[in-house]
Amino acid sequence: MTVFWHGDRPIGHVLMHEGWPIGTHIDHIDADFLPAIGHELQRQVRPTVSASVVICTRDRPDQLAACLASLPRQSYRPREIIVVDNASSDARTHDVALAAGVIYIREDRPGLDIARNAGVLRATGDIVAFTDDDVLLHPKWLERLVAAFDRPQVAAVTGLVLPAELATEAQRHFETYWGFGKGYLERDFDSSSFKSHRRHAFPAWEIGAGASMAFRRDVFERIGLFDERLDVGQAGCSGDSEYWYRLLANGYTCRYAPSSVAFHSHRRTIEGLANQIFYYMRGHVAALLVQHERTALQGNRVRAYLYLPTWYAYRLLRRAIGRKRIADRFLKEEIAGCASGFRFYHSKGKRE
Repeated sequence: MTVFWHGDRPIGHVLMHEGWPIGTHIDHIDADFLPAIGHELQRQVRPTVSASVVICTRDRPDQLAACLASLPRQSYRPREIIVVDNASSDARTHDVALAAGVIYIREDRPGLDIARNAGVLRATGDIVAFTDDDVLLHPKWLERLVAAFDRPQVAAVTGLVLPAELATEAQRHFETYWGFGKGYLERDFDSSSFKSHRRHAFPAWEIGAGASMAFRRDVFERIGLFDERLDVGQAGCSGDSEYWYRLLANGYTCRYAPSSVAFHSHRRTIEGLANQIFYYMRGHVAALLVQHERTALQGNRVRAYLYLPTWYAYRLLRRAIGRKRIADRFLKEEIAGCASGFRFYHSKGKRE
């Protein structure tokens, strides 16, 4: 994968495999493009704004150590770095955090959103930034993420997540069909864009990735914490996108700021990727049902009960008549994940 940069700001990429391009994303460059980038890069973090960085982790001490090693090189120093140990099986995570000189919290209830909430409740910064233990951070990551909060109505900011490596077949497949990158143009998602999708579920997953996101700390006091039903091991995932959806439903703006860059280590094995896709789709369906529960907007039910079954029926029919596609390699896991999401919500996740 070749990423094109303008200074230290990425502007596009070409994804290659065995010498052949399999994916290209270079946004249209016109007379307004570079001046817009210049505006982004000239943003300054106000001296009075402080930030806390939260990293949730479980049984991945080596990856956590690498992630923590990328934080001292940040151009903007966080007030605090909080490692939330989400029920690790031994003391290695504690030892890594202690050696790095960061705040360590033990959360014995397994679940990513449970761990995120523990980090939020411990944080004291004006901005709470989240990254994952399998991520390496560009030196300008935090500065650009925090600087994007340049208007009061911007309650959440996400950054560009690029692959740290594409060494295996599983990593290349994920980046081609499931990658975290949302393009190279800054985008604002506000109440008007949210209202334009009332008949169809607003695609909150397009806002960014949980591996690089930040929130104003006071919004957690106003609209609540992450929904602890939506996390790996129970509903799957999508606690991040459900929270962005909730912010938009409450009139806030979410911003995608690709000038803030992080590098994610994708799953290296096909087995690991298959499991990941299962939980992605499980979480996606559960999040749609939670969003309907919170807002009563029917578009969420339409996507869950009508659009997704129709889409998968079409793909199964396409495969049955011999029109196989590489994108359908994990079709079984996608469908099983969706079914599991329905079962989870109706058996355990639905609030009375």
